[in-house]
Amino acid sequence: MKKILLLGSGELGKEFVIAAMRAGQYVIACDRYDNAPAMQVADEREVFSMLDGDALEAVIEKHRPDIIVPEIEAIRTERLFKFEEQGIQVVPSARAVNYTMNRRAIRDLASKELGLRTAKYFYAKTFGEFKRAADEIGYPCVVKPLMSSSGHGQSYVHNEDELVAAFKEAMEGSRGDVKEVIIEEFIDFDSEFTLLTVTQKKGPTLFCPPIGHVQKGGDYRESWQPYQISDEALKKAQDMASKVTRALTGVGIWGVEFFLTRQGEVIFSELSPRPHDTGMVTLGHTTNLSEFELHFRAVMGLPIPAIHLEHAGASAVILSPKNVSMPVNRSLLDYNLEEALKEDRTRVRIFGKPEAHKGRRMGVVLCYGEVEDDVNALRDKAKRLAKTVLGTEPYMQK
Repeated sequence: MKKILLLGSGELGKEFVIAAMRAGQYVIACDRYDNAPAMQVADEREVFSMLDGDALEAVIEKHRPDIIVPEIEAIRTERLFKFEEQGIQVVPSARAVNYTMNRRAIRDLASKELGLRTAKYFYAKTFGEFKRAADEIGYPCVVKPLMSSSGHGQSYVHNEDELVAAFKEAMEGSRGDVKEVIIEEFIDFDSEFTLLTVTQKKGPTLFCPPIGHVQKGGDYRESWQPYQISDEALKKAQDMASKVTRALTGVGIWGVEFFLTRQGEVIFSELSPRPHDTGMVTLGHTTNLSEFELHFRAVMGLPIPAIHLEHAGASAVILSPKNVSMPVNRSLLDYNLEEALKEDRTRVRIFGKPEAHKGRRMGVVLCYGEVEDDVNALRDKAKRLAKTVLGTEPYMQK
């Protein structure tokens, strides 16, 4: 049995904990607030700010875990080098989490060091720098905080009149104490996809079948497998994912995001060194192992003989229709499961978040069928059923 310290206890961490507990491991779930989703299924919990380096070190010293698994960005990741040197396994590695918790480091690695095709970009700490960068890139452009998640602080700027609001939103949406933004050229893409990439201690790097997804403001709204892509474009994506994960080092699952242009060009977008929200579709039996089971096996050094597609599937998020303060009075969020569960090959996963605000992801609907089934029909089904659970639209495309 291994003792695992999970840093960040959201819905992705919850599914990882379930995979670990099923295999007889011991998990301590950590987050800045109590009763976070992963805490509800873990052996122990710790509540503290992971941006407090001393508090982080105190918790690690207290529990002396065998493995540290970061699940969020807002962590004093530089402190993890010390524990890795002491023999504690950091997932994927201390180097990887330090690079990927900040968009500057990972974008510069991908573009400047590895030569991967990315959108043109600049950084800015002041509004003056921001405006000059936007003028250089042109409009429309995309603005993001250097450190954020779930699309917080991200916006599209269509003209100069929107710059002030976009800069303010990016600064306020930043997680942690990194107050800097990245401005990117707008890619006129046909679609976006995620390539879940698994690096192993002993075996070769493996890839899940690519996952198509739709985001609103950088936040996941739906995803599906299989995603149609040419063999040539898929090979390019796999080559890029291999290069960047090899450079970052370590083991586990990585969510590598790409744009696919209307001309068929594959462009690197972002990378997460952990299970990816768009990969929740794998909970609907699309692949032989879910992304969480794959992550757990890779972390533990257990064999992964192969990854293959078993079903076509789609996921759509369930959004809160209103604000509910902590602690949640569950009667205020009335999850109606009956309509969704009337339909065959449908599953609903409620995350168990103890606080809700309007538009927050509270769960997901998963629909699946045979590999040859029409994936667009599954997408429509998942979105329709997600609307019935809390009475909200799963997303509205612009």
